Amino acid sequence: MTDAQHCLDLLREIKDVSFATVDEKGLPQIRIIDVMLVDEGSLYFCTSRGKDFHAQLLRNPHVAIVGMTRDWKMVRLAGVAKKIEDDPHGWIDRIFDENPSMNDVYPKDSRYVLDPFRIDSGCAELFDLGVSPIFRQTFSLGGAPAHVQGFTITESCISCGKCARNCPQQCIVPSKPFEIQQEHCLHCGLCYENCPVSAIKRRS
Repeated sequence: MTDAQHCLDLLREIKDVSFATVDEKGLPQIRIIDVMLVDEGSLYFCTSRGKDFHAQLLRNPHVAIVGMTRDWKMVRLAGVAKKIEDDPHGWIDRIFDENPSMNDVYPKDSRYVLDPFRIDSGCAELFDLGVSPIFRQTFSLGGAPAHVQGFTITESCISCGKCARNCPQQCIVPSKPFEIQQEHCLHCGLCYENCPVSAIKRRS
């Protein structure tokens, strides 16, 4: 079963994933962070209070995460990182229990310079490049709105079939109007650029 929890489990399996934030000037910043725990619809990680990453999270908690499995499944998560205020030392202890290699990086009580964070709401996406046609699906995490991407074919379609002939994944099927199989769409925009009557619009 593929759902938001499955996406979180894949990120935990990958473990070393890219986390993007913005700095005080609004510029993008990215780094590799370990996914430390995944439990009941939430993803957990930690960072030390001295890092720019920590300051950026407190200033603007919106983060974007991406990782890829060995078999070409890309997982993305955009959400809000919340600093855990309830028993933070207990959460750090649990993180270290689940990730014992952390003891070599932060031995003994030095671990408590780390603060735990939780992401329990946002939008997750699975994008499988290892199958043909490609497969993608977007999920809501914690009831947050799912991000809508790609294109749709409107009633202005004249059924000329040009979009279907040009589609790299052959995911546009004859109908009235023609229909894009969203789960196989690359979002490349070839159909949008080549429609002779501008019947194809961006989804919003």
